[in-house]
Amino acid sequence: MKFNTKTIHGGQEHDKAYGAVMPPIYQTSTYAQTTPGGHKGYEYSRSQNPTRHALENAFASLENGNYGLAFGSGLAAIDAVMKLFQPGDEIIATNDLYGGTYRLFTKIFQKLGITFHFVSFAEAHTIKDYVNENTKLIWVETPTNPMMNIIDIEAVATIAKAHNLLLAVDNTFATPYLQLPLNLGAHIVMHSATKYLGGHSDVVMGALVVKDKELADQLYFIQNASGAVCGPMDSFLVLRGIKTLHVRMQRHCENGKAVAEFLASHPKVEKVYWPGFESHPNHEVAKKQMKDFGGMISFVTKGNNYDEAIKIVENLKVFTLAESLGGVESLAGHPASMTHASIPKEQREKNGLVDALIRLSVGIEDAEDLIADLKQAIEK
Repeated sequence: MKFNTKTIHGGQEHDKAYGAVMPPIYQTSTYAQTTPGGHKGYEYSRSQNPTRHALENAFASLENGNYGLAFGSGLAAIDAVMKLFQPGDEIIATNDLYGGTYRLFTKIFQKLGITFHFVSFAEAHTIKDYVNENTKLIWVETPTNPMMNIIDIEAVATIAKAHNLLLAVDNTFATPYLQLPLNLGAHIVMHSATKYLGGHSDVVMGALVVKDKELADQLYFIQNASGAVCGPMDSFLVLRGIKTLHVRMQRHCENGKAVAEFLASHPKVEKVYWPGFESHPNHEVAKKQMKDFGGMISFVTKGNNYDEAIKIVENLKVFTLAESLGGVESLAGHPASMTHASIPKEQREKNGLVDALIRLSVGIEDAEDLIADLKQAIEK
């Protein structure tokens, strides 16, 4: 089944009771049993729910995995992965991470005895310098948030395999429409389904997808035991969102290209971070492992002026100044004070995230309107 067909039919079946085309919203906490343990596959909705089950099947289908898991948020999904490990274990993670991931790693799991090494993955071979007998996992984000760094998943997978390590990839920015980490050797794919998979800024959710049954069973146990699951209504909303993922991503990519090229040509813009430019670091890797270059863009105006960056995002009219990304509407953010404020300033700037950086999530509106909006805000 081709990808565009998978978004609509992948992992799905019509409702067995009445033939409903869309999976019904099973808004129930529990299920009748004929005898203790005698049920129709569902007993309690923290453990299983038919609507969530349909969504998890869709997640697995999109990523070419065998098992999908849905969580109450992207961070809840990452939290479940971290619970695979124990004190004394070490994890190598890319140094340019979503601020919430960095906070979870350093403020929660580092205190529980897990050691994290934050490393530039621009050259995959540098990872080997941090591998030792305690290393258990490599954590990758690509494109990274917010610097749009590209990491060679296949090259990292080769290192992980050689050292018997797990490889997890946060595929939120790319989505399975653009990139399939499991095909490139990853063991776990993670999504903030709040973003492009849901696509309409109306739900908060996380996802994990794996191929290996033993790993899936471990994660299902953690999901049930920890209880950070999503509800049936949220599951329904993300299922509905997935059905238009392919058409939305096509427009996100088209608009992203137009906006990136406009910004790069503007005399007041100093630097644009977008993987589609030939000058972008690891552009050739992006071409190899991605179908297109997405709708996420970061930029800095000349003078690297914090106050000017704040005025730009405040003056936008079509773009909305808000947290999050990946919705049909265009959003603008100031990472240093919003999504990445939990990362110390010294660490942010070391990774290139200066206080004047603006991040854009380019939506599916008319590109001319988006460009006109950016033009007036930059020049105001």
